[in-house]
Amino acid sequence: MESNSTKIAKIATKMAVCDRSEEDEFKKIYSQKGIKVTAVNIGGNINSSVSKILESALVASKRNGLIREEHLHEGAVIGATRDAIIQISNKASGQNVGGKIGIARGGEHISVCIFLSIGLLHLDEVVIGIGHRSLPI
Repeated sequence: MESNSTKIAKIATKMAVCDRSEEDEFKKIYSQKGIKVTAVNIGGNINSSVSKILESALVASKRNGLIREEHLHEGAVIGATRDAIIQISNKASGQNVGGKIGIARGGEHISVCIFLSIGLLHLDEVVIGIGHRSLPI
């Protein structure tokens, strides 16, 4: 049996890897199931983009109603996003990246997934990181 935290993490991952047209469809589908989702594109040098990634995840979460403008809610998104960044940082350090942040919230569970393509000359590498927090409903 799948836990709610696992289910929400899978949905956040799906949001991070989908294309723009699928995002709107997923928003409708998951909204009917009581799950809020969002995604935001990111890119640039990973080392200089960390604060921008944190800000983008927070702003997208607020704009799409995944969290309220409260210390606990904001801290949960920042914490989960930082966990995801830590998971990708070794592989992407110093490199130019492009990709997406996918965020899903169902009940007390919120997951942030970062999916990136890393440009290395003519070779492309990919990396994925995910973070989870629980927060008050």
